[in-house]
Amino acid sequence: MTYADSLLAAAISLKVNILRSVLTTLGIIIGVAAVIVMVSVGAGARANVERLIESIGSNLIIVVPGSASHGGVRGGLGTAPTLTEGDAEAIQNELESVVIAAPSVSGSAQVIFGNANWFSQIEGITPEYMVARNWSLKKGRDILPEDIRSAAKVAVIGEILVNELFDGQNPIGQTIRIKRVPFEIIGVLNPKGQTAFGHDQDDKIFLPLSTAKRRILGNNQLGGDLVRVIAVSVRSAEEVGTTELQVTQLLQARHRIRPDQANDFSIRNISEFLSARKESSRVMSLLLAAVASVSLLVGGIGIMNIMLVSVTERTREIGLRMALGATGRDIMIQFLIEAVSLSLIGGIIGIVLGLVGSQMIANFADWPMQIEAYAPLMAFGFAASIGVFFGFYPARKAARLDPIEALRFE
Repeated sequence: MTYADSLLAAAISLKVNILRSVLTTLGIIIGVAAVIVMVSVGAGARANVERLIESIGSNLIIVVPGSASHGGVRGGLGTAPTLTEGDAEAIQNELESVVIAAPSVSGSAQVIFGNANWFSQIEGITPEYMVARNWSLKKGRDILPEDIRSAAKVAVIGEILVNELFDGQNPIGQTIRIKRVPFEIIGVLNPKGQTAFGHDQDDKIFLPLSTAKRRILGNNQLGGDLVRVIAVSVRSAEEVGTTELQVTQLLQARHRIRPDQANDFSIRNISEFLSARKESSRVMSLLLAAVASVSLLVGGIGIMNIMLVSVTERTREIGLRMALGATGRDIMIQFLIEAVSLSLIGGIIGIVLGLVGSQMIANFADWPMQIEAYAPLMAFGFAASIGVFFGFYPARKAARLDPIEALRFE
């Protein structure tokens, strides 16, 4: 009996019991589809975190002032203005691993253009800030050093402002008013979406640092060269931890903080937070894939049960084949082919449903889905392995039947 004959016999047997064959493959179909969807969701989550890292700024350290205390009541971080532009210059000039140290101030205000208005976030920045935070221009130009020196009344705006104030029209050269101060729009930023903390990065207006402090955001607590935040871009991810310690030591020395005193500033390592989030996404995707794999195991057990039932039902047929010259090896091959065929058919259907399901979830939930090439191959190989593994015992049992006893079976 050739392999072609065994394959044909297996196909005929599966066709005769087509409803049972379909029901048997359901476990494999669901398992394979679930594995592909879960792996795609996990890959999409990791890609989303990588996008967040890219949008916030790679290898970034954020230095913020400490908290103020009034009458025993302590405020949050940033309520005690202790950082200066000089601190930023010292960090950039004295630490070799630092690429950029960009000071900034921030606040919020009502922005007016014609009859339209919008309450938005205002940030006073230096030209280096855009590089540190990976901002890129969609049109127009960046804030330049001469804008800082002259306290120019110019602004760079995000995509939200373009839509809300200018109805999507080109705003370059137009004049907006912030606290009754006119500003010429010189640039529009490419959209970046939300940060890992849920803040919309496109709902912002960037002004020259000197202009923002003198005209818009300056107050009694933010005079002179005081700033609210210093964004520090580090040369490489490996140097972030060391640089964080060096920045701490440098600021302690500049602010004359003794070892027994608390720091009047705080340092946030954005990369560590996002890396932890990425790692948790990876662990969750592995967990989901493991749970989905249970469906494959259940499907394999279902195949074994059905094949055992098939051996019992076809005992006389097996005996007749053996009486006509079929060997135990021929019988085993036929039943193995039936089991593997069920697994592979279920695997193919599961792959199609998994790919379609991944795309539907991406469209419906607006969640980035990333189809990993290895996922369908892994699921398909797993399905074939299950067919061989769970089909071997029934095939072996069928091959070991005694022909005379099989022919007598009722």
